[in-house]
Amino acid sequence: MAVAGEVEEVDSSKFLEKTHELFNSTMFKRHSTDSVTRARHEKTFFHRLGEGFTRVFRDFTQVDSDYIEPQKYDFSAMLQNTNTYEMYRISSNTGHAISFAPEPSIRIGPYFGWRWIFLGYTLDLSHISSSSSDKNKMEYTISLYSNLFGVDLFWRETGNNYKIRNMNLGEDVDTSPMENVPFDGVRSTIKGFNVYYIFNHHRFSYPAAYSQSTRQKRSAGSVLMGVGYTRQSLSVDWGKLERLAEDRLGKTADELHLDSSLIFSRVHYSDLSASAGYSYNWVFSRHWLLNVSLSLALGYKYSEQDFKKERFTIHDIELGNFNLDGIGRLGLIYNNDKWYAGMSSIFHTYNYKKDQFSTNTMFGSVNFYVGFNFGKKK
Repeated sequence: MAVAGEVEEVDSSKFLEKTHELFNSTMFKRHSTDSVTRARHEKTFFHRLGEGFTRVFRDFTQVDSDYIEPQKYDFSAMLQNTNTYEMYRISSNTGHAISFAPEPSIRIGPYFGWRWIFLGYTLDLSHISSSSSDKNKMEYTISLYSNLFGVDLFWRETGNNYKIRNMNLGEDVDTSPMENVPFDGVRSTIKGFNVYYIFNHHRFSYPAAYSQSTRQKRSAGSVLMGVGYTRQSLSVDWGKLERLAEDRLGKTADELHLDSSLIFSRVHYSDLSASAGYSYNWVFSRHWLLNVSLSLALGYKYSEQDFKKERFTIHDIELGNFNLDGIGRLGLIYNNDKWYAGMSSIFHTYNYKKDQFSTNTMFGSVNFYVGFNFGKKK
């Protein structure tokens, strides 16, 4: 019995030690688990935010390989010819109208690209022998295309090489002698941007049609939606125009009956717009692609006078300041991954209407290019 009692005493001591160790271990584990849980809760917001950015980044590059083939090269060299056009039409509510447009600008130059970024320089062939004031004409147009969205940036300031393309002063006045007559009394500035989202960006590729950074394998289209901002200014030297008309038409200003509502010193307005449209890539043959894109924008145009008030409210918004504008694109390209060639064009139209007169602005460019890719990706 004594031996048995000693055994029981030894076992009880070990049992107490084991129980104490187990208790401490359990409390430590529980404390550690609670700390990890709290740490996870503390970083949940940033963790989710990081995951959100990661998903967005993946959307930039993730495509359906049955429809789109990513570019296999890092670098590209290209020679491009760019032809720019613009036209301004001013009309009154009585039917009098005048259209101004310069000669198209023709430029050519080399471009160098790294992935989706293209940089280059073009020489204006149409104004090599023109006056210096023509050469001071500013024109910057940048279009960026990705899977998810596109961006158009533009800044244009005219020179003095305008011509009167058309003039209408009523049925009793023959204005044909005024057609295509040079007129340096027009000044115009337009600058702004458009940003649009491409919904079907996994199967439809804008870069395949306009920046050669991917290749469309099967036909696909997408709905486009975006926003934009534009600031425009247009001025006409009406005194100079009247003197030119008197000389060319052989009539006095009183006999011409030029509508006084057209005679303004300067039109200056800003435009906020929301756009919607559709674009389609048609793969009609191996390595060939045709893109057609059209977007309509509902723009609210306001002048500086509209906001010269101490307080502007929603009740001051005029329905007549809403106008429809448009953006059109057309692209044709042959691309076999190594070599590519094609043409692309983009045109913007803007309308501004008041009670006495209205103006219509159109500008855009047509490009012809040929190039090759090199530096194959590893």
